[in-house]
Amino acid sequence: MRPSHLLLAAGLLAAPTAHAQMPVAPAAKPAPAPAPPQVTRMIVAADGSGDYRTIQEAVNASRDLSQVTVTIFIKNGIYPEKLVVPSHKTHVTLVGESRDGVIITFGDYSGDAAQHKTYTSYTVLVQATDFTAENITFRNSAGPVGQAVALHVEGDRATFRHCRMLGHQDTLYMAVENSRQYYQDCFIEGTTDFVFGTATVVFDSCELRSKRNSYITAASTTAHQRYGYVFLNCRLTADSVATKVYLGRPWRPNARTVFINTEMGAHITPAGWDNWRDPANEKTVFYAEYRSTGPGANPSARVKWARQLTAREAKQYTLKNIFAGGAGWEPAPK
Repeated sequence: MRPSHLLLAAGLLAAPTAHAQMPVAPAAKPAPAPAPPQVTRMIVAADGSGDYRTIQEAVNASRDLSQVTVTIFIKNGIYPEKLVVPSHKTHVTLVGESRDGVIITFGDYSGDAAQHKTYTSYTVLVQATDFTAENITFRNSAGPVGQAVALHVEGDRATFRHCRMLGHQDTLYMAVENSRQYYQDCFIEGTTDFVFGTATVVFDSCELRSKRNSYITAASTTAHQRYGYVFLNCRLTADSVATKVYLGRPWRPNARTVFINTEMGAHITPAGWDNWRDPANEKTVFYAEYRSTGPGANPSARVKWARQLTAREAKQYTLKNIFAGGAGWEPAPK
């Protein structure tokens, strides 16, 4: 073979090798799919006619750490659930079709076969912030067997309107110090300490019904909380068997409980307050009333360590002042 033919053959043999070393352009990545729109309204119906059959399923389906309100509408029915609204399910609102027609119920109690304690006996536990419930009944069905919580609330800025809390001992547990809670036009019933805990709470135009002789409140306010429980324009009623009921006793030494413009039935004992068998509590509690009315209002017979507010002092008990801690919060009454 002549030299020119040899050069041509060598070039042909080298060509494929050079081609194999050329870089290959990567395939283009597909554009990410747009996030699905946030679901902000769901329907729960026990008969299957809604989006979910249980309230817990709907709560679980709401977006974590939502910055907008997620409304869960609940059709009339009995919902036997031990419901938890965990801390990451923010801005959840439960709206019942009717207050007496939507009933969330369970029957755990302290010392039962499952060894529940007061703190785990709840029917409903709310840990999330910015929670609202309207037109719902929260019930612990255990009966008069000891501590049995219907509603246990730990989240901040919790609002309950036109709701019922039904139970016996320890019906409503307003649990922690940094929780602010507002109850408007609610019905709360129980026997002993059926309104208790550490939170800062306002009851606005609520009815509290005693089912037997005992104590309504057991606040455990801390020493550095300015407010504890404030009852505005409420009514204290009772079953016929309840004839000697105290306004409250201190679960902790610095308990703070104030009744303003509250109508009190004849079942309220003239002394009004109890020291929980410890005279030292009398020096640390803040128990007060302003313009109580009805047969249970008896300022002159109250224990000497309770107070009657002046008009000037009573004016300080506004929603803005009571809920001023941290980022101010002023729930709008409806």
